[in-house]
Amino acid sequence: MLEALLKPGNIAVVGASRTPGKVGYEILSNLQANGFGGGLTPVNPTAAEILGLPCKPSCKAIGTSIDLAVISVPTAAVPAAVDDAIEAGAGAIVVITAGFKEVGAEGAGRERALAARCRSRNVRLLGPNCLGLINAHHNMNASFAKHMPRKGGISVISQSGALLTAILDWSAERRLGLSKLVSMGNKADLSETDFLEALADDPDTKVIVGYLESVAAGDAFIKSAEEAASKKPVVLFKAGVTAAGGRAASSHTGSLAGADVGYAAAFRRAGVVRAERFETLFDIATAFDMQPLPRGNRVAVLTNAGGPGIMAADAIELSGLKMAGISPAIADPLRKVLPAAASVNNPVDVLGDADAGRYGIALEGVLKDDGVDAVVVILTPQAMTDAVETARAIHAAAAGSTKPVLVSFMGGDDVRAGRAALIDARLPDYPSPERAVAALVAMCEYSAWLRRPPRVVTRFPVNRRRVERIVQRHIRTGELQVGEAAAKEIIQAYDFHIPPGALADSAQAAVEIAERIGYPVAMKIASPDIIHKSDLGGVKLHLNSADAVRDAYDLMMLRIPQRVPAARLQDVYVEKMCGRGREVILGMTRDPQFGPMLMFGLGGIFVEVMKDVAFHLAPITQEEAMQMLESTKSFGLLRGVRGQRSVDVQAIAEALQRISQLATDFPQITEMDINPFMVAEVGRESVAADARITLAKE
Repeated sequence: MLEALLKPGNIAVVGASRTPGKVGYEILSNLQANGFGGGLTPVNPTAAEILGLPCKPSCKAIGTSIDLAVISVPTAAVPAAVDDAIEAGAGAIVVITAGFKEVGAEGAGRERALAARCRSRNVRLLGPNCLGLINAHHNMNASFAKHMPRKGGISVISQSGALLTAILDWSAERRLGLSKLVSMGNKADLSETDFLEALADDPDTKVIVGYLESVAAGDAFIKSAEEAASKKPVVLFKAGVTAAGGRAASSHTGSLAGADVGYAAAFRRAGVVRAERFETLFDIATAFDMQPLPRGNRVAVLTNAGGPGIMAADAIELSGLKMAGISPAIADPLRKVLPAAASVNNPVDVLGDADAGRYGIALEGVLKDDGVDAVVVILTPQAMTDAVETARAIHAAAAGSTKPVLVSFMGGDDVRAGRAALIDARLPDYPSPERAVAALVAMCEYSAWLRRPPRVVTRFPVNRRRVERIVQRHIRTGELQVGEAAAKEIIQAYDFHIPPGALADSAQAAVEIAERIGYPVAMKIASPDIIHKSDLGGVKLHLNSADAVRDAYDLMMLRIPQRVPAARLQDVYVEKMCGRGREVILGMTRDPQFGPMLMFGLGGIFVEVMKDVAFHLAPITQEEAMQMLESTKSFGLLRGVRGQRSVDVQAIAEALQRISQLATDFPQITEMDINPFMVAEVGRESVAADARITLAKE
């Protein structure tokens, strides 16, 4: 896939220049100097030869078919250059030139026309406004970056060309091998989805790394990312996480779902490993590239200093990994060969005077322990430390092991040579234990994702026709804010239990409803213009008599118009008070890229102040629903603490699945909240006490 782009046999450099420093010169020079073995032709109508290569005035004048054209000409000349390359048989085109959608509407129009030209002839387009691309295993540097990396297993895709040059410089300093580097530029045609698909099947790529600012198509991205992640690790850094949402949210769920939440949920669904910072991007990638995946999360620490060992232990426990227990079968033999003062517990401390041999013996023993899934090795430079020999001993002890070994040589000049020896031995090295542990966490999470059970989404029997009638009625009348009464009809059709209640258009009608359903009752104002009813005195609870109901009705009708004169009041909703239970909030908001996204959180302060919520993309499985619950800090309160009884967490998980089905069945629903959802103890009915739904215009 993308053979003409990634592994071309013949390349034309259109806009090749005789002037060093010009983009067209540097691209041609890079291809020539780095040993590209295919046909290479500079295209320039005013030159006979460049860098000793015969020049042609056009691609068609080359006389033989080309696979790839790399175009670096002025913006106005790009369309003609693209047409010429297509006529010469190019299967792929790279447009380095800027001046397209990044400069405004006129440039965006030029870019669309460019993409349409290529699409009409089945030619793939990279860019425009890009750095180019590199394939180290094909000896091809079709970019204007000055470095050619060592051959390795990490491929990089990036929306930032400048970031690729920084990665190249960094990889040279770190002696790290790379496979392919692709600058996607404006993504007029080829995007991250195409390259995830291509690199997933590329034998020279072991790990896919990416820098993204946006995603071209959410559904396609999730599909291609999940397929790629099932074959090899995909590690992405997403920039622009603080951008505000593009619409005003009318629900709690919508207001809590920031611009970044959809990407986080999409990455989690697809098995993408997310790097929270740029420095961790390659911390994680090098671990995946150089070491096998762990089979579990039990970690041993081997160190020559107590403090760093404690730092590693803290990082392991805080990250959710487990400190492994060293079994007597391993500990007892180690005691006999290590100094008496050494510790064979975890962390295993070989003491500050440890030589390379002591490290090798201890590591070899720890790796044999069946209760250890991974090892973090730490070295601090002492007067007697030989960092290079210790690196070699670690390599010898880890050779042939199926367990990952990550290393932290702490320090500067004293360990520099040792760190280089580690990289040459394909042992990932980190400046601190915490960074080594963070990389190991990513490995463990990805390994667990690969072992996940097949996704099975439950479909519940529901009354879709009832919901269709309500939704179409609201859209037809332009009432896109679905009030509590109608929203409860909708969720009741999906088998949510709701308290008995009805709308009242007078104080007497409210009393009659209350008498019919029984006291105590709650009363809530019904208005499409009032979202947070309680803030305006629009909610009255625990009303126990007819007089209390009349007074509450009259007070609402008096005061709310004074506070919100423009609000349209549509009666008062009277319902039976719910029984006791734990208040949680369930919701859905439709992400513009990735579709319906579910939300769960505990009610009250946990949502309003702490924002302790979890999101997941629909459709959702039973296992994923439980993971949402367990991922919140407040989950322990549902299980019961300090004498409190636990509640029916399975009822919450099922409710989330039903909302997932509702959101999937009805794309007209853009936001919804069930707040609160009163969760009872096991064996009792959980109740949706309030609900609100927002619809989209057709």
